[in-house]
Amino acid sequence: MPDKQNLSVGRNIKIGLFHLGSGMADVLTTGVWNRIMISDLGYAATPVGLLVSMRYFLAPISVWAGRMSDRYAVFGYRRLFWIWLGRIMMAVSMATLGTLTAVLAAGNTANLAMWVGLSVALLLFSLGNALSGGTFLALIYDRAPEHQRGRAVGIVWTFLLTGFAVGGAFFGILLPGAEGGQGFGYTPEQLRNLFLIGASVMASLWFFSLVGEETRVTGAQAADNASPEDSASFRKDLQTALQSRPLRMFLGYLTLSMMFAFSQDLILEPFAGDVFNMDASVTTRFAGYWGTTSIIGSIAFILLSRRFKSVTNTRMSQWGVVVLIVTFALYGYAGLAHVEALIMPGLLLLGIGLGIWNIGTLGLMMEMSPDGRAGTFLGFWTLAVTLARGIGVSGGGIIRDLFLAWTGSEAGAYAAVFILGAGGLIAAYLFLMQTNTEGFREQFQQIDTAQMMSAGLD
Repeated sequence: MPDKQNLSVGRNIKIGLFHLGSGMADVLTTGVWNRIMISDLGYAATPVGLLVSMRYFLAPISVWAGRMSDRYAVFGYRRLFWIWLGRIMMAVSMATLGTLTAVLAAGNTANLAMWVGLSVALLLFSLGNALSGGTFLALIYDRAPEHQRGRAVGIVWTFLLTGFAVGGAFFGILLPGAEGGQGFGYTPEQLRNLFLIGASVMASLWFFSLVGEETRVTGAQAADNASPEDSASFRKDLQTALQSRPLRMFLGYLTLSMMFAFSQDLILEPFAGDVFNMDASVTTRFAGYWGTTSIIGSIAFILLSRRFKSVTNTRMSQWGVVVLIVTFALYGYAGLAHVEALIMPGLLLLGIGLGIWNIGTLGLMMEMSPDGRAGTFLGFWTLAVTLARGIGVSGGGIIRDLFLAWTGSEAGAYAAVFILGAGGLIAAYLFLMQTNTEGFREQFQQIDTAQMMSAGLD
């Protein structure tokens, strides 16, 4: 049974394995599948980007799932029901996606029926991600006392980065280079097996990591645990959040940083393939390279934050954004000047920046979630994150296609994405400088109380 008063490092690591699978899922969809569809099979980046980013546009479902998990227990579980339901859907979708893509790799044309099949597979993936993302964060909030939440999300995030590194290396081994296979360097059967094996490994991690991490309760206990605020409407909670200036500034930072940091997500591997003619077996390992430096940076700053009080979540977020700005500018220059030697240093910087930025931002998400409404407000932040990331991922593909059609230069089209990303991250940094976490809870409580009194007078 989980100890609600303490989350040991061992249990924290076990829970972190959940995001080991999540990182591998991201690599498979936005690191492998997008590269195959755009560079190998020759499809435009816009439809591929819209399909991959579909999960982000279904983010409102995460708020609903978070609220439901705050208020009700299903089969005795408040969080686990939604988490496992969502992850089962994601595993099935990845197996389906790989099977259909293997059919295309065999030389078949993507007709209407095929596009419908790919869309349904990614819709299932998107729904599963929406149901399980915010509720997983709420489970961590429940499992860890306040003084351990920073460490808890830091370890979990480190495992997400490990998933990128492990997934990049693992899928690179399963997907041969140009010396094997046919046409692109791999056979349709190898491509299908990559997705099937990946789905099986991830499903196993998702199940094992959370077994025994939530105490089963009866319906009466679930009702007793519900706070009076649980009956508040979604609109009221959102209105309360938007009336708080620290929350508004944080929302602006969260939205802009996620949107522009992930504008490279869809086009990084195709950038290397189209501009520098790098093989798929090489670009598939990109996530492994930047994921490794992310792990190193994350662990280093987790340790620093525990030793030095000045290394706060806000500070880490600021430093991470600055590194990302430098990285995007570097890649913009590499595309325009055609300097292949900058690809590897850029990957290492990307990893360091993402590692520091995400640990700080996840910590801020916990700090900016009031007690008694963790599921709801973490659902809000998950909504902002996923919508912004979806706009960034799909927007990167759209901008690439627009500039390619306008200029006819692949290098210039990719460089435009990176340069715009750097500008957007500068704007995010300015919002972060206006985010004040001190006294947030007290101010939020005052606004909330005033609204409740006003509703009572009405």
